[in-house]
Amino acid sequence: MTPAGSVGGDDRLRLFLALQLPLATLDVLERWGVEHLRGGRVVPREHLHVTLAFLGSRPATELDVIIEALREAASCAGRIAFEPVAWRETRSVGMVALRDLTGEAAALAARLHGRLAELRVYRPESRAWLAHVTVLRFRERPRLDPPLPETGTFVPSGAAAYLSRLHPSGARYEVLERVSLTAGG
Repeated sequence: MTPAGSVGGDDRLRLFLALQLPLATLDVLERWGVEHLRGGRVVPREHLHVTLAFLGSRPATELDVIIEALREAASCAGRIAFEPVAWRETRSVGMVALRDLTGEAAALAARLHGRLAELRVYRPESRAWLAHVTVLRFRERPRLDPPLPETGTFVPSGAAAYLSRLHPSGARYEVLERVSLTAGG
């Protein structure tokens, strides 16, 4: 993990904030992807997450306030629990949509979006936040209909601020800071 303080102040960072998946869920998604996903590039295990907010290119000088906003929003989160509910494809990605069983993930996302908007580092999307894990990227829509992965109900292992670096082979993600989902943690 790279400490947030190691990023230079004049740099621009491609950032997003996300919920991290527990190891057992990553195991299931990885096996499921190998068995059922064709027609694109399967997202590597270390890149699987539930995005809370994509901030895009931001000055490195904003990183501390962005991480603090994530900490604040996460500190009052109740128990978050997900289960797979549907397969969805957009024009460039395949995803496992998740049911937010307690409503706490949506509440966390709303708090976070509000705080980031107040800080003027994020413009909330016009569409409602959707809990999902992107598992496949493609140029041409494969029109898959895979069975849902059998993860059962799962609880995120934490939240994190990520740096996304674009490469010809696909984006590479680096955790800049991890944040606990437990009050006071």
